[in-house]
Amino acid sequence: MKNHLFVTLFLVAGLALPLLAQQAADQTSNQTSNQASSQTSSQASNQTAPASPSATTPNLEPLPASRSTDFWDGEEPSVSALLAHPFASKEYVRRHVQPIRDRLEELDEITASDKKAIRDVDARAQQGLQRASEKTSLADEHATEAASKAQVAHEAVAALDTRVTADETEVRNLDQFKSGGQAEIHFHAGDTALSKQAKEALDEIAAQLKGQHGYILEVQGFSTGQGQAAIANSRRMADAVVRYMALTHGIPPYRMYVLGMGNASVGKGRGTRVEISVMKNDLEQAAR
Repeated sequence: MKNHLFVTLFLVAGLALPLLAQQAADQTSNQTSNQASSQTSSQASNQTAPASPSATTPNLEPLPASRSTDFWDGEEPSVSALLAHPFASKEYVRRHVQPIRDRLEELDEITASDKKAIRDVDARAQQGLQRASEKTSLADEHATEAASKAQVAHEAVAALDTRVTADETEVRNLDQFKSGGQAEIHFHAGDTALSKQAKEALDEIAAQLKGQHGYILEVQGFSTGQGQAAIANSRRMADAVVRYMALTHGIPPYRMYVLGMGNASVGKGRGTRVEISVMKNDLEQAAR
């Protein structure tokens, strides 16, 4: 078994050595031919190019060829290099992978920056939407409150119009009096004192007017006689009635109107007397 292994290795070495020698010779011949062709082309260009004293073309040096530090950097590694170095070195891998890593890291940074910018824009947009929503809600609340106040004001105006209309009606009816009853108090000729029957009649009238408003008492005195004497006597009888009603029953004097009529209507057989007329308007009914 060992003899077969040694024989195999010997045959492989014998086949590899001629190939390596042939490849080295080919590389040497290629380099020599390339150098010769480059020198020939440069000389030809120098001889054919016209000499011009005004030419300003700079004499640029050719870029230096990169020297291979590893056989993996070459385009066609030799068979011996392949046999001696079947795997790429770490330095070679690092040199080719590191730029890719740098670009990936740069892309990651750009992506992170873009994500942050997007989050910032989204946050600002959300804040703007939130503020707009809050302002819209506040405006809706103000509008609702304004509408409510306007409704209250409208109702108040409507109520005020109704009240004004009612007040106007009451004012118009203040001087619209209607007869609410009438009574006569008789006196003896030349006498101004109230009799018992006269006081009872006045008490009955006062009882009917107790607690009421919107009325007046028209007190008219009639007396026999002539001229101013009859007028004065009729006025004294009427004053006696007013004085009794004010002092006894508390009827305000401004609700009683006194007239001394003299001997008017005496000739009809009704004699010396005081006529009391109760006049009422609609104020009492409106107040109720």
